[in-house]
Amino acid sequence: MHLDVQDLRNFYYRSTLGRAAQASIRGRLLELWPEAEGLTVAGFGFAAPLLRPYLPEARRVMALMPGPQGVMQWPAGMPNVSILCEETSWPIDTGRADRLVVMHGLETSERPSKLLEECWRVLGPGGRAIFIVPNRAGLWARSDLTPFGFGRPYTLRQLEGQLRDHQFAIEQHTAALYRLPSHKRFWLKSGAMLEKMGRKLPAMLAGGVFMVEVSKQTYPQKGHMTRTKAPNRIRVLEGLSNPMPEPV
Repeated sequence: MHLDVQDLRNFYYRSTLGRAAQASIRGRLLELWPEAEGLTVAGFGFAAPLLRPYLPEARRVMALMPGPQGVMQWPAGMPNVSILCEETSWPIDTGRADRLVVMHGLETSERPSKLLEECWRVLGPGGRAIFIVPNRAGLWARSDLTPFGFGRPYTLRQLEGQLRDHQFAIEQHTAALYRLPSHKRFWLKSGAMLEKMGRKLPAMLAGGVFMVEVSKQTYPQKGHMTRTKAPNRIRVLEGLSNPMPEPV
């Protein structure tokens, strides 16, 4: 079940907790991908809040938003790059994307397998993707005050196993959102300290979301190879000088 784009926008752009969550996840993303000069960067679900740092240098930025969720114009005050699309059929040529960010897309999808196939299709050779999903053991997945409380939360093993099954090679993983999912003033003020402390704990225990970076895995063609031997030039002309008997 996808969330409504208005609810997502209100959380990330109009609430203190949402802006803090945006800063936490985007900060971790920039540690993994500090630059995207000359690259095509795409986001699916509601990844737009994370893509703004790449707008000045990337060759192209696209914010893909699924039909059941809805779409909003983004970024504000700049030419629109957001696109309304089918969940498993994106208006991107095969192998066109260099970087792909999926947030609020996989855990809310009714066809996650088909969605991962589409992610694999649009990535080009050497392309990288980051999947951001709620941590099943984290507090954010247990609270319906934030978008991470909806959909199917994952364990790290479940997410990485599902990605491997769809021909993605796991490169690295990390976590974000160590603060508490509370709108109370005390916890909002303590958020920065909790984020700093949480980074010292194991990602699978403390983080509110997992961030798994993968690369597109391709396989060589299968089957037996038959080597074709070039014909000997002398043998080719043998029949002219010394005719061979024809079968009856």
